[in-house]
Amino acid sequence: MHDLGFFRANLDAVAERLAARNYKLDVESFRDLDQRRRAALSEAETLKAQRNAASQEIGKLKRQGVDTEAQQAQVREMGDKIATLDKRAEELETEYRALMARIPNLAHESVPAGADAGANVEIHRWGTPPAFAFQPKAHWDLGPELGVLDLERATKITGARFAVYWDLGAKLERALINFMLDTHTREHGYTEVLPPFLINSTSLYGTGQLPKFEEDLFHLQGFDLWLAPTAEVPVTNLFRDETIDAEKLPISLCAYTPCFRSEAGSYGRDVRGIIRQHQFQKVELVKFARPDQSHEQLEKLTSDAEDILKRLNLPFRRIVLSTGDMGFSSAKTYDLEVWLPGLNDYKEISSCSNFEAFQARRANIRIRTGKKTEPLHTLNGSGLAAGRTWVAIVENYQQADGSVIVPDALRPYLNAERITKRAELK
Repeated sequence: MHDLGFFRANLDAVAERLAARNYKLDVESFRDLDQRRRAALSEAETLKAQRNAASQEIGKLKRQGVDTEAQQAQVREMGDKIATLDKRAEELETEYRALMARIPNLAHESVPAGADAGANVEIHRWGTPPAFAFQPKAHWDLGPELGVLDLERATKITGARFAVYWDLGAKLERALINFMLDTHTREHGYTEVLPPFLINSTSLYGTGQLPKFEEDLFHLQGFDLWLAPTAEVPVTNLFRDETIDAEKLPISLCAYTPCFRSEAGSYGRDVRGIIRQHQFQKVELVKFARPDQSHEQLEKLTSDAEDILKRLNLPFRRIVLSTGDMGFSSAKTYDLEVWLPGLNDYKEISSCSNFEAFQARRANIRIRTGKKTEPLHTLNGSGLAAGRTWVAIVENYQQADGSVIVPDALRPYLNAERITKRAELK
């Protein structure tokens, strides 16, 4: 949600900044709605004050024995008009808030301007893509050949875009989650949280998934509950409707959750393998920061996510997203893209974003400095997506004989140095 005072006072400039995000704000319609809403509220409040004054006058006259029937009739008429104005003001307020809820965040001044991903800017690269003396395979071939990835049975059980992991394939996913959580809590200063995986509509509104992205979510019929699309939602909402003392910031939390997404509108993209699934596992990093420190914290959060890739020795690059490619709630986003030999390209494995006060206003999360309170800043990023990290390891560490070397950092978790073809079940 936007700062309404700033929004109203700088409407033309705001509209120009939103245009850089491919969002067209009808300035005149917005002004008209805002003026009608404020006029209805003002008229109702004025009439209420007049009614109160008239009621007090009636009380005085009654004590003096004066007949007040005419005045009482006027007060009743005022009451009817106030009820009409209140209803109208409520309708306009609902319309106004519905409009504001669908307006994206303003981009930070450091974000490159551009209409789409073509304007994204590469910041740096780390590591060198492996040079194979053989033709490397994609994970959708290598995983089934090793017997550790089973897409056919997953389709039978549930449907397309689900996966079954077997044996060391399942252990690799679990090892990655534990390795990420341990690294972030022991080395990077995060506190681990295990939140609910079912969340209510208010929580999704707070982080910006509702109302705009309802079609991307899975809803439980008959309940005000949704499957979590990311741990960002429940973890950010831990402090909804709370005020936090400034001395306690920054607060850095990490959480594992399965994530559920309908991937509406994405059909035809990344349909092979497990790059884009309806269910996947992820470790999320969430920060609550002072407004003057949030962009510094974004750099730290992104570096913490990068550290996982470095410890696994996986080549990656960091991209800053343009104004036209950022997510709805973000003020600035870095994408980390890992090298995948199966695609012969880099693929996103983490998005790290600073939402500034946008989510905090929607979720009513404030910071207290002395007697003053104001919205704090929220940040989050994947640290990392376990499934795509699984893909990156299988593809980058594959050997000529079809086996996969286990990265050194994971061997204590996996209790294995190599993934070889799984024996058939008896």
